[in-house]
Amino acid sequence: MPEVNRSAPPPVGGWTRFVTARPRLALLAALVITALAVFAGSGVADRMGSGGWQAPDAESTYATEVLAREFPASQPNLLLLVDSGSAGVDDPAVAAEAARLAERLKAEPGISGVGSYWETASPALRSEDGREAIIAARIGGDEKTAGEALDRLAPAFAGERGPVTVSLGGPVAVQHEMQTIIQEDLLRAELIALPVTLVLLVMVFGSAVAAMLPLAVGIVAILGTNAVLRGLTEFTDVSVFAMNLTTALGLGLAIDYALFIVRRFREELATGADTRTAVGTTLRTAGRTVLFSALTVAVSLSAMLVFPQYFLRSFAYAGIAVVLLAAAAALILLPAALMLLGPRINSLDLRRLLRRRKKAAAPAGAGPAGAAADGRGAGPAGGTDASPGRGWAWLGALVMRRAPVFAIVTTVGLLLLGLPFLGVKFGTADDRQLPASAESRVVQEHIRDGFPGSPGGGLEVLAEGKGSRADLADLKSRIEQLPGVLRVEGPVAEGPAAYYSVLPKGEAVGEETQQLVRDLRAVPSASSLDLSVTGTAAVLVDSKDAIADRLPWALAIIVVATLLLVFLLTGSVLIPLQAVVLNALSLTAMFGAVVWVFQDGNLSGLLAFTSTGDIETTLPVLMFCVAFGLSMDYGVFLISRIKEEYDRTGDHEHSVTFGLRHTGGLITAAAVILAVVMVAIGTSRVTNTKMLGLGIALAVLMDAMVVRSLLVPAVMKLMGRSTWWAPAPLRAFHRRFGLSEGEAAPAADPAAVPDPAGRGGVEAPESPAEAEEISGTSRDIGEPARR
Repeated sequence: MPEVNRSAPPPVGGWTRFVTARPRLALLAALVITALAVFAGSGVADRMGSGGWQAPDAESTYATEVLAREFPASQPNLLLLVDSGSAGVDDPAVAAEAARLAERLKAEPGISGVGSYWETASPALRSEDGREAIIAARIGGDEKTAGEALDRLAPAFAGERGPVTVSLGGPVAVQHEMQTIIQEDLLRAELIALPVTLVLLVMVFGSAVAAMLPLAVGIVAILGTNAVLRGLTEFTDVSVFAMNLTTALGLGLAIDYALFIVRRFREELATGADTRTAVGTTLRTAGRTVLFSALTVAVSLSAMLVFPQYFLRSFAYAGIAVVLLAAAAALILLPAALMLLGPRINSLDLRRLLRRRKKAAAPAGAGPAGAAADGRGAGPAGGTDASPGRGWAWLGALVMRRAPVFAIVTTVGLLLLGLPFLGVKFGTADDRQLPASAESRVVQEHIRDGFPGSPGGGLEVLAEGKGSRADLADLKSRIEQLPGVLRVEGPVAEGPAAYYSVLPKGEAVGEETQQLVRDLRAVPSASSLDLSVTGTAAVLVDSKDAIADRLPWALAIIVVATLLLVFLLTGSVLIPLQAVVLNALSLTAMFGAVVWVFQDGNLSGLLAFTSTGDIETTLPVLMFCVAFGLSMDYGVFLISRIKEEYDRTGDHEHSVTFGLRHTGGLITAAAVILAVVMVAIGTSRVTNTKMLGLGIALAVLMDAMVVRSLLVPAVMKLMGRSTWWAPAPLRAFHRRFGLSEGEAAPAADPAAVPDPAGRGGVEAPESPAEAEEISGTSRDIGEPARR
């Protein structure tokens, strides 16, 4: 049995003294900084982009930029859908009005490459029924400039224009409308999540005062992150989708950290500690756990920095900032608030009002039953009044008695839930991300369903160099001979560059078209010509290649950092390995559900989205990094409490039960609250945001309710005391550099308080109720016992 730590706890000082010496000054400084963050972060969403799926160093990105510069007509991003009604697009009045619209569009600043059916007579620009036709143009500049131009053009061109009705579509309209909808949906999600979260926190804490603290920490983290993102937009592209992660993690992690700290603070008060000592013990124990948790989540999110797409990098920027700010607020501002509140942390206990009503209605002389109903033993994080945490202890004991059964059944069940992911198909985001009523989606659907060929699915081959006309003609002939080619138009030459438009036989981003991209890139040409291929399928191929190339590095960062951090926390070699494997298992249900629901279209009617038959390439990477980090968050909470008790008693099985008893309700409450926030995000009308919110909500609940409650105790039982094994050199390393959740309190005389399990150590009071039983007092939960 390992030696039980019997050293006295360190005196209150150091970090505790720093954050609690002048609590009012600390809170005032936080208020000033938060106000400055509100000012600095204002308008951040307007400076964000809605793209970022392309790899900036990819061949398709290069070709797109050259074509947009040299041949703007080849890369239109604004489409005016002209509906002639029953007259037909060839009616003289319709043609005259369309010509006027095209001329006006050419005169607009920032517009180039204007062309139309009436000017080119191209059949690709005329609907098959002859009632609609297209005016195409390109808006120059970045996404922000293009969005501003679209806001200026829409009132002047959209709507009834003489004999025609004009609607605006194209990539720039889709992205702009998506950005607008995301901002509106985010505001609605916050209005849903905040009051629901407050109600849940009141149910968890009982005290309205205690419930407000996690929300305050979350708001500080969110506002601070908005200011950070606003600063980053001055130097790099940031995706508007990152705003959703800022809100979700800002509220979710701040609540997790504040729950953990406030819960431990109330436990210390209930055992008779004064306020300063309770804050000091809380920071040495729960505070260190919060620090480790924040580091593990930040490391998981930082792995997205290795990918070139700014869509993924944006989530790393937002995630790292909000995690570190949430931890900083929880470790600096929250202790200052606790110093000022002290036992008043339990003020406005709404549950106590209900209990008093029940007590008043109970028959006189109810005795112990009435005392139980009075609920003085309500634990700081809820639970039954008479025996807080006993249900979790019972569950832990049951799982460990049948550890092989629970381990096998749970693992097999999780793997079965993940099976649909084996059939995943990757694609690109398009207009079908938007709600069916969105104008830009309506335009794109009219074009997709009513126009000939494969609109939006064409490929462009850029040829650069000093090739002769014969070389260009020979290249066209070689392209036409490829098996996946339906038609080739061009070349269109301008100086040393030329391009071909290639219409594929297959779907726009289908496997056949992706293979055509590879075949086009392998076409031999004259030595003086350099070929580059772009188009929707080419962007998808390059994006998949970029992710596949960087994914091993991202996984290595997550795994190595997780192994190191968990080892520093526990001193065990096996627990870090267990954490990585079990966290990965907890994500299987999320990935299986993503494919079954969003790719295959199950529940699409209930959830109000349109299935495209594939999953956007970057989303699984994003969801893995976020969900893995959150799983580690809960894993650190549980393991740290188990480790603390194991250091105190040396009893492995008891420590597992103890840890589950003291954190099971806390982790479940935190997971439910975070799931509520993610579901609120999942109410978005944009499919990718819906997928992100609902998928991570499922992963969080599965991790807290299945993996932490069933699989972890079962595996730790099977591993036995070898769970804590480490070779001698690593044990020495941990003794020098490792940190645990605080130093154990000095062991009391076993005769002073009987230990029913006979473990030779004193188990700390499990709850305020047990503290009352030990001390023989009848005080309320928030009043410290007098020693």
